[in-house]
Amino acid sequence: MEKIIIYTDGGCRGNPGIGGWGVWLRYKDHDKKLKGAEHNTTNNKMELTASIKALEILKSNDISVDLYTDSKYVIHGINEWIANWKVKNWKNSNKKTVKNIELWKRLDELNQKFSINWHWVKGHSDDPGNDMADTLANEAMDEIT
Repeated sequence: MEKIIIYTDGGCRGNPGIGGWGVWLRYKDHDKKLKGAEHNTTNNKMELTASIKALEILKSNDISVDLYTDSKYVIHGINEWIANWKVKNWKNSNKKTVKNIELWKRLDELNQKFSINWHWVKGHSDDPGNDMADTLANEAMDEIT
């Protein structure tokens, strides 16, 4: 099966504040870079948005995806927490509605559509893919200010 490599990152200047997200997709000898920014957002929203935007651009679901993020929030959420949230009608362990519920629901849809291997990578550790995604997120924040 064909494989696409995706690196995502999100960040925020202030929390909430101006936020940005970056995505670097690599497939065979092709690569694509995406970025975006929002006012009055949070770092967690930007981390989720980066993964969503990366997966939304994929044209075929007959492909294996290796998605790398430095967000433990995204990794734990998609691999551990989401199953219980869905059973409990999107409530967390404190019986409160899950934060960023619409983003989590969209990411869940995409996660079910594709064959995704989720990987955590330490941020700011000289990983070229993570560094590129971080650069793109910061460029997006620079452009919106």
